[in-house]
Amino acid sequence: MSFTPDIRLFSCHYTSQQSCANQGRELQELGFPENVRMTRVPCTGKVEVLTLLKAFEDGADGVYVVGCPADGCHNVKGSQRAAKRVAAVREALEELGVEPDRVRMYHLPRGLHPEFVHAAREMDEGIRTMGPSPFNG
Repeated sequence: MSFTPDIRLFSCHYTSQQSCANQGRELQELGFPENVRMTRVPCTGKVEVLTLLKAFEDGADGVYVVGCPADGCHNVKGSQRAAKRVAAVREALEELGVEPDRVRMYHLPRGLHPEFVHAAREMDEGIRTMGPSPFNG
């Protein structure tokens, strides 16, 4: 059975600046998976637990957050707040018997860098291995 996961990305404006380069074509050329839907936010510290859970409710098979380095957040502690919220969702998934790796947090530097594409590929491969979200059944 062929499975293309629905993956949602919430990314800090500063760490996803490359998504604006050539209207996103540069990311595609670097191998950014087409099945990853990105939502850019001013700061990942604004992403709430309910937002992450709603993404699953809306059909996501996997969700991840990309924020600034924990010790170098443009908004001081935003990415640290996001990491705590991602950890809370991971715990909730585990309590429900769902793979906690369906939600992840990445702390990445600003600008165009291969780690941004690598994180997307890593999520895509991991979710493909896990299969469809049990919430979609």
